[in-house]
Order: sequence, then C-alpha cells, then structure tokens
Amino acid sequence: MAGKARVAGVGMVPFATPSRAKPYVEIGEGAVRAALADAGVEYGDVQYAVVGYVYGDSTSGQSVLYRIGESGIPIVNVNNNCSTGSSALWLARQAVESGAADCVLALGFEQMRRGALDMLWDDRPSPFARFDEVARAAVGESDAPFAARYFGGAGEAYARKYGLAPDTFARIAVKARRHAANNPYAVFREPVTVEEVLDSPQIYGPLTRLQCCPPTCGAAAALIVSEEFARSRGLDAPVAVAAQAMTTDTPSTFDEQDMMKLVGYDLSRAAARQVYERSGTDPRDIAVVELHDCFTTNELLSYEALELTPEGTAEKFVVEGDNTYGGRVVTNPSGGLLSKGHPLGATGLAQCAELVWQLRGEAGARQVEDVDLALQHNIGLGGAAVVTLYQKVDRV
Repeated sequence: MAGKARVAGVGMVPFATPSRAKPYVEIGEGAVRAALADAGVEYGDVQYAVVGYVYGDSTSGQSVLYRIGESGIPIVNVNNNCSTGSSALWLARQAVESGAADCVLALGFEQMRRGALDMLWDDRPSPFARFDEVARAAVGESDAPFAARYFGGAGEAYARKYGLAPDTFARIAVKARRHAANNPYAVFREPVTVEEVLDSPQIYGPLTRLQCCPPTCGAAAALIVSEEFARSRGLDAPVAVAAQAMTTDTPSTFDEQDMMKLVGYDLSRAAARQVYERSGTDPRDIAVVELHDCFTTNELLSYEALELTPEGTAEKFVVEGDNTYGGRVVTNPSGGLLSKGHPLGATGLAQCAELVWQLRGEAGARQVEDVDLALQHNIGLGGAAVVTLYQKVDRV
C-alpha cells in the first residue's frame, strides 16, 4: 500500500441549464485545466485517467482529454448513474493507494437535455425493472417521472412512519438556495420562501418543482496523488482521503417494499458505517457534508442514513437549523444538487471540489469554521452509494 491518497488539486466550471451550456468537450476540458492549475502539475504528469458521464457515446472521455494532450495513458470511462463522478473518484483513489499509479485524474461531466430523467433504450431490459415493480406495489401507478415517484414515495413513507409537518421538506429547498447564493458555480442562486416552494407546481407526493434538482450541464475534476508524488513535486496537498466506501443493493432494497430503502437508504447507511469504522470517526465530529439532495426528501432521509441525527429526528434537525451555518453540521454549503445543479457525471467530483475548498479554507463566503473533517455522499439508483471522508492533514 502506498499510504493515504491526497487530493492535489480540484477544478470545475460553472454549472448551467441545457439551453445555456457549452458542449461537453469544452466544459470537460475547462474542469481538467482548472484542476491541473490548482494542483500545480502538468497533464504529462498524469499516469491514468478515469472519466465519468452518463449521457454520451463510448470513449467521450478520450474526446475531452485529447484536447489537452494525447499522452497514451490509460483512460477508463465510467457510468454508474448519479454516483458516476464519485465512482470515478473511487477508482482513482484505489489506483493510488494500491501503488498502481502516483498521479490519477478523475473527471466527470454531463451534457444533459431538458426535462426529467428518462430511459433512453426501450428495446432491451431496463436496469430499473425491479425498482419499478417495487414502486408499483408500494405506491401504485403514476404518470410522474420515475425518479420523482421513487423519491416522492420515499418522502411519503418517512412521513407516515414518523410524522412530518407539511413545510419540513420545503425548508430544505429554502436552505439550499440560501447556501447557493454564495456559490458562483451554482445555477439557481435567487432566494425562495417556504410559500414559494410549496406553491410551485406539484410533481409527486410532497414534491413540488422547487424541491427537485434540475437537469444541468457541468464538469468537475480532481487530481489524486500519492504522498510520495506530492513530496517529490513539492506539492502542499493538505487534503487526504481518510476513508472511502462504495456499496450496492442488498435484498432489503427489493424484498421489503419500503420506498425509503428503494432509493438507497440502506446503501447509504452501509457505506457511511464502513467509512466511520475504517477511519475511527464519530459522525458528530464532522462539521460539513455534501450529500445527495436530488430531491428534498432524499436530503432528509440522508441525514439519518449518514447518522448525522438519530432515526426519526430529521424534522427536528431541520426546524432547529442543525443542517446549516450555526447548527451542528453544515449540509451542502455549495447549494447542493437542488440549487447548484445535478449534471450526473460531474456531481460527485463537484462535491469533492467543494469539500477540498472547505478544508483548505478557500470557500469564501461559504466557508465553514474549524473544518478538519468533511463527508461526501453520492448515490446512483440501480445502484451504488459512495461515501468519502476527507481530512485536513500536514504537508507531506
């Protein structure tokens, strides 16, 4: 083993709606060049690249990276739905910690179309066939987009189990906009009120339009290096990957007809517990988290899945402001997927960038005080959950 992987540099481009976005090759190149400049290394130093995207032809990763250099390195393309960016990061970290490479680029990008997510291939079995069966049995048929039906149904299940005020989920959307106001990379930075959130068009169950992440285009990247590489190049690299875990579905996702579990509650909890155990970390010691708020309902579920608050207490966590500045843990200082945007392949690496900036004290008006540990949570239905713990460390 080569020791803990260091994040030498991160970069991203401002996210945009599909009507305003540049082509994926341009935004992907922009994110990589930003990460290289942040790290202080040349593309020729990169020994291996992992590129994540969901909507694109095979080898799109090469198409982006060839604009920077044709260096002959291995380039692996990854598609793991909404956890694609973190899956690329997971592979990059593995390569460094195993000693297979000393400098690995993880890149994620997405050029999305307008409208809700949908299946592109109707001439073959869907990877969501079993998920659809569970959803039909649990909540019935609906014309709503499939993701909204899954996550809206999960929110309804939580409310039935624990009870919930009508405005609790909406408060999360308000908080997301408030945080995004300080993020120049975020798409939606204008404040909203609880009333505006609740009055926006109904999508499914408790979800209104302003409680659903928008289709977005964007790119983000990270340079993952070994301690020896950082030392030999004189890099500061003050952020280490303290622990990381990826989990996939177990029978509980399907066998219990529980909408909360269908959308990844058990995946998230299992990955988080592995990270806490491997690092010896108590979740109460974490000051900042970027978690997967594709819908307000999933942010609330994730508070408990990640053990930021005990089961059944998420509403209290929200109402008392424990999820924001001045509270117990600042969740999604970037504005999260709800306000920053959710370009599927880029999301996990954008979360990484935000947390690295937080640990380096470079987050500007978003800066959380006294950050030594930062947690990242990224899920993809179908499914995979990646939880990553970053730690501020001394220069190598």
